[in-house]
Amino acid sequence: MGYALRDAQRYTYADYCTWPEDARYELIDGVAYLMAPAPSVDHQTAVFEIGRQLANSLEGHPCRVLVAPLDVLLPRPAQGEAETETVVQPDVLVVCDPAKVGPKGIRGAPDWVLEVLSPASAGHDQTVKLAAYERAGVPEYWLVHPMDRVLTIYRLEGAAYGRPQVAELVGKTPVGVLPGIEVAWGPIVARLLPPD
Repeated sequence: MGYALRDAQRYTYADYCTWPEDARYELIDGVAYLMAPAPSVDHQTAVFEIGRQLANSLEGHPCRVLVAPLDVLLPRPAQGEAETETVVQPDVLVVCDPAKVGPKGIRGAPDWVLEVLSPASAGHDQTVKLAAYERAGVPEYWLVHPMDRVLTIYRLEGAAYGRPQVAELVGKTPVGVLPGIEVAWGPIVARLLPPD
């Protein structure tokens, strides 16, 4: 199941900034997707624990670890901020270039992005957002599926993502774009609710 569309119109970041704050949207190629309501306990547990591990590991490093909701603008070449047609809110992201960090969010591709899959977001994250992150040049994109205890990693090979690496949430997984940084799955899986 994918996210519901706001309508059939095409929008820019300038339009997006005028919408009421009581509903969250993402813009991808000008199409507005209504985001799901509050995420599950497992979703938030995974986001928090992964974000905490990365933040602890990057203490004193210039990279920033950020979590949703936070606007990440992915403009096409020569697009100004107002004309940007892709605005996403990744669950967890790392950005190492301080020039991309602004008071309202991030402008440009983060160095690393993670989405935690849920029934409401899985199709969207694995297709629509995958294509948007690839086009924007996000070097490494992780998808965590807490119910199945599976991780899928996409890494750029030139201008496109190569074949995904798929692994169980066991042991530790190094973050390819952040040498010496890894995510330990044991503490995260231990805090997830038992599968149905």
